Amino acid sequence: MARRVFFSFHYTQDNVRASQVRNAGVLEGNTPVSDNEWEAITRGGDEAIEQWISQQLEGKSCTVVLIGTETAERKWIRFEIKKSWNDGKGLVGIYIHNLKNFAGEQSTKGKNPFDEFTVEGGSRKLSDVVKAYDPPYSVSTAVYAYIKDHLGAWVDGAISIRAQA
Repeated sequence: MARRVFFSFHYTQDNVRASQVRNAGVLEGNTPVSDNEWEAITRGGDEAIEQWISQQLEGKSCTVVLIGTETAERKWIRFEIKKSWNDGKGLVGIYIHNLKNFAGEQSTKGKNPFDEFTVEGGSRKLSDVVKAYDPPYSVSTAVYAYIKDHLGAWVDGAISIRAQA
């Protein structure tokens, strides 16, 4: 059975890295939005963006946050994390800074975006519940292979963790 997930990532900084993960063929994810479509959505303001995100999350069992250098600081990624958690979806993070972009560049590791949230009435950080995986390699091809080999199990684990929370 296909795992239906929503991919959350910083488009400008990490689109190429995110595409590598999305195209690994392990998961059924949300359809990428074109630059023109995104511009049309954003012209509608925050309400239109929230509605679009909500529609994209429908029917998904897990949100995969692809963590790059600036992911934790992004307003809409924070919204996607909060909405996913509140809607009972699994959440998992994957550090993608060591995947190369089109220019062959890697980036620096970003902060864990789940550190920004608390659960259990504020007594526990979401990052204590939600796992964020950092592949143990620095060579982009090895990072990609590691992510591809483990992605399905990470998503299954995230769904299981959320079911118990």
